[in-house]
Amino acid sequence: MSIRRLNTQQPDFAAKFSELVAVDSSVDPEITRRAEAIVQDVRARGDEAVLEYTNRFDHMDAKSVAEFRLTEDDLKEALETLPKDQKDALTQAAQRIREFHEHELGQSWSITEEDGTKLGIRYIPLDSVGLYVPGGKAAYPSSVLMNAMPAHVAGCKKIVMVVPTPGGKPNQLVLAAACLAGVKECYTIGGAQAIAALAYGTETIPAVDKIVGPGNAYVAAAKRYVFGTVGIDMIAGPSEILVICDGKTNPDWIAMDLFSQAEHDELAQAILLTDDAEFADKVAESIDRQIKGMSRKDIISASLNNRGAIIVTRSIEEACKVADTIAPEHLELSVQDADKYIDQIHHAGALFVGPYTCEALGDYCAGPNHVLPTSRTARYSSPLGVWDFQKRMSVLKVSKHGAEKLGRIADVLARGEFLTAHAASAMYRVHDLEKK
Repeated sequence: MSIRRLNTQQPDFAAKFSELVAVDSSVDPEITRRAEAIVQDVRARGDEAVLEYTNRFDHMDAKSVAEFRLTEDDLKEALETLPKDQKDALTQAAQRIREFHEHELGQSWSITEEDGTKLGIRYIPLDSVGLYVPGGKAAYPSSVLMNAMPAHVAGCKKIVMVVPTPGGKPNQLVLAAACLAGVKECYTIGGAQAIAALAYGTETIPAVDKIVGPGNAYVAAAKRYVFGTVGIDMIAGPSEILVICDGKTNPDWIAMDLFSQAEHDELAQAILLTDDAEFADKVAESIDRQIKGMSRKDIISASLNNRGAIIVTRSIEEACKVADTIAPEHLELSVQDADKYIDQIHHAGALFVGPYTCEALGDYCAGPNHVLPTSRTARYSSPLGVWDFQKRMSVLKVSKHGAEKLGRIADVLARGEFLTAHAASAMYRVHDLEKK
């Protein structure tokens, strides 16, 4: 197979690089139209519409939405009956993810000024969240842990999970992961109809305050449509990995690290940056050799052919600058003395430091969240975390002396904005204090 080869010293590098990293943010208008029509129908007809679409799209024959409900006992049974190796691995991953996210909890705080005025912030968990879990072409128990666990740690009172089950058979690992992550309510529905049910509520399915979790193009379109009625996490693009390597890591490791994201999707992007041209050749050879044994070799080949690249840079420092321009979802810093380059990376969803820190560990069990910004949004956004399931409330308690001081300031500024009621409201307190 052929993977694009670039060199930062080529005269036409800038043009070829721009073409490589261009992000297609276009949205299929027909998918948007269909998804929005489904959402509007569910909002209008509730359970009836959810039942109709789920039976049609997932080849079911249910008579009521209640048949799609899985209880807390169902989730517990899924966990308890897992094969021991799967149960142990899932439990250990859940524990690590929980412990990591416990460090993210926002703590309420306040300050007291000399005149007795108190100002502060309260951190409050969201009352309810909806978790969308893919269940069509593939099932991802790791995504259940990464989305539900921070909500559980945050203290959300209700976590409602929806997962499509074409043919009616749910994935046991997904249900077991939900049990470990504190989910107590689950419905075997998916698609735009599930997003609509979570956003607006139906006779059976409760409305939530925020919806998180990945999905197909219809799910993404539905999330865009309901945003504002509910919060959403993000609209994620195809997976991305960028590896910076100084040539000291086994080339087979690097090739497989590129495969690990390329196998997700034909549109996924995998890029290697190295200052060693000979190492670049070795990785290219390893790609050609190892891909023959990959179960998803067609997807990997399409991804690497369409959007993959090996780029030779003048130095590791230059590689870091190029990486910042790309702002990838995952960035592996597979170099000797990797710690000294950490501060040179400013834009990445997650940074994997050192040759033994492969991205796959972050996907499953290391602890940090694997729901990460894609499509260059790491320039201004962050991984999913506990803070996504907490809101902040300002708290003000102004003393008498504080009201006099702040009231005069507010009066001047309010009159400057021609908002006389604001000014009068502040000055009433001042005048009252002046009488005493």
